[in-house]
Amino acid sequence: MLKNKIIKLLVGTNNKGKLREIKDLLPKNLEIYSPQDFKIKSPPENGKTFKENSLIKAKFFSKKSKMTCLSDDSGLEIDVLDGDPGIYSARWGGKKGDFKKAMNRVFKELDKKDKDWREKKIKARFICALTIYSTNKEIINSVGKVEGFISPIIKGKNGFGYDPIFIPIGKKITFGEMKASQKYKIDHRFKAFKKIKKLFFSTTNVNNQYLVLYLYWHLAQHYDPTFSLQTHI
Repeated sequence: MLKNKIIKLLVGTNNKGKLREIKDLLPKNLEIYSPQDFKIKSPPENGKTFKENSLIKAKFFSKKSKMTCLSDDSGLEIDVLDGDPGIYSARWGGKKGDFKKAMNRVFKELDKKDKDWREKKIKARFICALTIYSTNKEIINSVGKVEGFISPIIKGKNGFGYDPIFIPIGKKITFGEMKASQKYKIDHRFKAFKKIKKLFFSTTNVNNQYLVLYLYWHLAQHYDPTFSLQTHI
């Protein structure tokens, strides 16, 4: 466990959409910074798993900023594509991070596998791996998942990334069609954040109103219990 509650945090991402959504999960009284505040560019993500890439970013940004850093690595896995795009989810959008391009690539890859895929339920999941790396080199990892299916067409303009083509289990609309308040209750980051919420300092205990912002996030039925707490030497 971290020796002290976190009152100041660097959120290790240069993705504006991801930064916005992570900030919405965190206590309001927390001092939150981004790499852009320190003019730090993102490191190469050469890990083989979401967890490895999450650690690479958290460690890199923490050392550069001399702050405790929380980073996530997340993406979409599609079973019939052997788990792709997976850790390469962002890269499918090209250098400019064009997710319309990425979603169309998903459709093209599925067409190659099966031209009739739109008539079937194509299993997929969003995965989020979170890592907190402290200035004392302490590490905390947490992973969350949401299972679902690929929509045959792009639907909705909310959220970001692959949200407009992902339909969570038990729902009939994509994340892109959902209001933020709907999505945040069933998303992959919700489960990942739920495990680390106690690490953040809160200025009030009244209904846990500051900490319970973590409930503002989303996840469905399948939580990956792969949660580890370790000290990095």
